[in-house]
Amino acid sequence: MIGRAGADLNLNDPKVSGLHCELRLQADGYRIRDLGSTNGTHVKGVRIVDGFIAPGSTIQIGKSAIVFDPLDDAVSVPLWHESRLHGLIGASAAMRHMFDLINRFAQSDATVLIQGETGAGKEGVADAIHQCSPRREGPFVVLDCSAIPEQLFEDQIFGHEHGAFTGAGKATSGVFEAAHGGTLFLDEIGELPLDVQSKLLRAVETRKIRRIGSTKVIACDVRIVAATNRDLAAEVNRGTFRSDLFYRLSVAKLSVPALRERREDLPLLIEHFLRQLHSTHADPRLPEDFAARAQRHSWPGNVRELRNAVERAVLLPNHPTGGLEAPPKKEQTFGDVDIDVPFKTAKQSLVDEFDRRYLTALLEAHENNISAAARAAGIERMSIYKMIRRLGLDEKSEGTGSRRRAPTGEDDDGEESTDHKHR
Repeated sequence: MIGRAGADLNLNDPKVSGLHCELRLQADGYRIRDLGSTNGTHVKGVRIVDGFIAPGSTIQIGKSAIVFDPLDDAVSVPLWHESRLHGLIGASAAMRHMFDLINRFAQSDATVLIQGETGAGKEGVADAIHQCSPRREGPFVVLDCSAIPEQLFEDQIFGHEHGAFTGAGKATSGVFEAAHGGTLFLDEIGELPLDVQSKLLRAVETRKIRRIGSTKVIACDVRIVAATNRDLAAEVNRGTFRSDLFYRLSVAKLSVPALRERREDLPLLIEHFLRQLHSTHADPRLPEDFAARAQRHSWPGNVRELRNAVERAVLLPNHPTGGLEAPPKKEQTFGDVDIDVPFKTAKQSLVDEFDRRYLTALLEAHENNISAAARAAGIERMSIYKMIRRLGLDEKSEGTGSRRRAPTGEDDDGEESTDHKHR
């Protein structure tokens, strides 16, 4: 990570954002990603949001230029000796490396930030950290920040005293107290409101809390693990997540690989989920082509989606989808590209939509006066009439009771006559 403060490479450049961009080695090359910086990340004069970079390229950020020259030396990455770790499954190098990091991080009380997509298994990683740690005999308390109403965050975290607010009939401890002697897992930490983030920061730093309505300070012996599917570095640049809390939470960082990035783990995972179904199904079987189709699937829902797909395929073995449901398509908005149709069709669709929007707004701005609209747009009246017919706007007008006279070919003197009105 490159930036001005708190990054792996810090630059003394006021035009560089605190966390500016990120470089990462992937199986398919070197990936560079801008973290929502103020002034952007540029390579060869092109602003980069997310893409791959060639060795020897110069990265321009702020007033600084960085030459990207990766070393040829190979780096040995430690791998866990098994394909399982406390409920986590994976024989791929990415997963076994993560298992090794989990075991190492677990031996200290350092705060850990887990990042990964929805359904990738972040809670399983947090539980594995707890199970590998000296705190394994203590409680493992989970707070799902995405499921708490904004006004209840503080109460859930710190607890309250009797009579602290209307409805507080008895004193209640928060998650910090509940996790005393064990691990507190803050899931989807990116959902925390800013005002709560400042209060959580103090608790994370001091391991001391004060219940709502109380002046008594309570010390909590707790190890904190947080997780998010958001890009917190980019959230910091946008001002929606506190930088000091981000740095405090990310003392140690773990990135959970997406399922599509470790397809070699699919057979192990499918076998595991089938074994779990033995308790409810006498002889759970999958369609013959399930494994092959699973290898081609993109798995946007990751391991959670795979588990559901296995169960669905066992229940409905003759279903045409074979248990693999395509994710629902988003409602397409202007600018979206549909890659399921040929290039020319997709391009024409976007052009037609632009023409339709432009023409509709143009005519509304000129009270449907086609002559005035043509002059404002710098095009011929005949061109507007042709677009109206091509886009079917005349049919829409007829359906709403409006009328339009076809062009006669006579020269237009620019007067606002009925002939030139689109009503």
